Amino acid sequence: MTPGIVLGVGVGGFVDGILLHQLLQWHHMLTSTNTDNVGIRYYPETTVHGLEMNTVWDGLFHTFTWVMVLVGIALLYSRVQHSRGRVWVARALWGWILVGWGVFNLVEGIIDHHVLGIHHVRSGDNQMAWDLAFLALGVLLVIAGWLIQRGASYTDATKSPNRPTTTRS
Repeated sequence: MTPGIVLGVGVGGFVDGILLHQLLQWHHMLTSTNTDNVGIRYYPETTVHGLEMNTVWDGLFHTFTWVMVLVGIALLYSRVQHSRGRVWVARALWGWILVGWGVFNLVEGIIDHHVLGIHHVRSGDNQMAWDLAFLALGVLLVIAGWLIQRGASYTDATKSPNRPTTTRS
């Protein structure tokens, strides 16, 4: 469970950062600090200095997501090394990754979009709708991931040296 969730947090952050920050350029980490709730200096993405500062903060965000992926891989490797013959099917891992991605959306959306107000999914018209849709996607990812992993089975190679058994979780 834990390796999948941590990997999901990292993957969800990468999807957000790559898709929304870089490719679509809907926002950067500090693009709404002119209306934030904590008084951070405004760095508009329409100026060179503002874009430079937003790029630095986007880089810090990507560093966090990269570290989460590395930690998730390390946890997964550790679990595989110490599984004592119990091997989960990929369905369990992918389910927990979706849960982690959904948790990322919920935490990042609540903290950055609503509590701090430092950026929004898409500023301007329908800003609140975009932010709420981001949270709704997070809820859907958590539910879908939970349902996917719930039906996962594993192989217990310790039951019989000649024939591993497969059971449901």
